[in-house]
Amino acid sequence: MSEALLGALALMLVVEGLLPTLNPQLWRRLFEQALRLSDGQIRFMGMASVLAGLALWHLLT
Repeated sequence: MSEALLGALALMLVVEGLLPTLNPQLWRRLFEQALRLSDGQIRFMGMASVLAGLALWHLLT
């Protein structure tokens, strides 16, 4: 289990690092737009991400 969790963390870091590496200007623009979101919008996106991840994990296991 811990190896799978570390593998998932490693893959997440790779995916998270792709956009700033390949297109830093776009990454900066997206980050600036994210700063303008309200707390409720950020919470909703975070919860949607958690639920999508849990659903995907459930489908794969």
